[in-house]
Amino acid sequence: MINPNEMKPPVTPIGLDYIASALELTGFEVDLIDLCFVSTWEQTLEAYLDDNNPLAIGITIRNTDDCLYLSRDFILPRIKAITDHIKERTCSPIILGGVGFSVMPEPILSYLEVPLGLWGDGEWALPALLMKMRQGENFYSVPGLIYKTNEECRSNPPEFHDLHERPLARRDFVDNARYFREGGMGSVETKRGCAQTCIYCADPLAKGQRYRLRPPPTVADEIEILLGFGVDHLHMCDSEFNLPYEHGARVCEEIVRRGLGERLAWYAYLSPVPFTEELARLMSQAGCQGICFGADHADDRMLHNLGRTFTAADLRRTATLCHQYEIPFMYDLLLGGPGETKESLTRAISFMQDIVPSRVGISAGVRIYPGTRLGELALEEGVHHGNPSLHGVVQPDMLAPIFYVSPHLRDELISTINALVAGDERFFFGGGEATEANYNYNDNSILMEAIRRGYRGAFWNILRRLAEEGRNV
Repeated sequence: MINPNEMKPPVTPIGLDYIASALELTGFEVDLIDLCFVSTWEQTLEAYLDDNNPLAIGITIRNTDDCLYLSRDFILPRIKAITDHIKERTCSPIILGGVGFSVMPEPILSYLEVPLGLWGDGEWALPALLMKMRQGENFYSVPGLIYKTNEECRSNPPEFHDLHERPLARRDFVDNARYFREGGMGSVETKRGCAQTCIYCADPLAKGQRYRLRPPPTVADEIEILLGFGVDHLHMCDSEFNLPYEHGARVCEEIVRRGLGERLAWYAYLSPVPFTEELARLMSQAGCQGICFGADHADDRMLHNLGRTFTAADLRRTATLCHQYEIPFMYDLLLGGPGETKESLTRAISFMQDIVPSRVGISAGVRIYPGTRLGELALEEGVHHGNPSLHGVVQPDMLAPIFYVSPHLRDELISTINALVAGDERFFFGGGEATEANYNYNDNSILMEAIRRGYRGAFWNILRRLAEEGRNV
């Protein structure tokens, strides 16, 4: 298994921990080459392949790009250099996987010129594929397999499994303690899948459109394993922790029942609805130290356009509860989508300033993914350079960074946002400059230095604390 993600601060490749446990339970020996922590990846790969002849080489793809309109850092060319290097030195088949791959499997397979990939849950599909490979059987019927025949990509639908079936992972395949030291937090997932209908989101494509829940006692067991490694700051890797509501509440109750909230600080993404006083209290008791709400906007018309089912009034209620329970909280805004105008931008920023969140993250322009409603809209309008809504690498497969920006704004989106948030440190906005307001976590030198000095937790909360401590000196 190879982790090619070199982004810093480093983010734990949690999927490799889960998949390695599944492979070992089915009788496979698994080696990890984690390129996040090597100085020269070429030498690392060559040294391994000189001494080993693996049955197969699995490569996880977490990101295709940094998803930011201002920077548009396309990551796949760096991964292609790695896959090309491997192909020159071994005949062992390469198998692609990971959440980033599962969003656009066929375009990525073609771009990297690799014949095999798996989308969906790797814990079941990869052992099934390797078992057939080891026994010399035909493996082209494995669920979730993407493969190339005569330059044509073919795909089998994935099976999205009940996570109650998955044994507890030991979490000792990946060096979680090192990721914690250099990345500031560990990670746990409580479920997979998303039943929401946001027009831009690729999460349902990668993980399925129904919620698949892990038993709360199993989640708590895994937290205790990580605490044993010294990892006491965690990110819950769910797209929205409080959907479904009862599951999030039961996870909190199990953490409280075991007394883990006194030893643990954790952070989560939440939907603004449902968020109740009961859940705010439970999360606080369970050790939650920060919430990032996927608000997207604060203008009701724009929320509707983006496929959201809550209103600005709901956002105001979340702010009231977080202030009441003294939970640091942040809203993520996605500005520039279909129908955006200067007036709707002004309403969103003014509303945020009025309800006084700890921080507000701004993403300008909306990354377009194939298979989403926004992707369909782009195809209906025409994916070509004459379409005023499209910016970036304008290609029909939408593999390289391509963004939607409302034609009402076009080249004025960035300048309008800058004018609206100027001087307000609560807003994260920027693509590369090294400040506490930079919303690009990729190769963020300020974040890396803070973590080196001992800061822990969600990146947005570390940047908030740095700014507030600097102001108070």
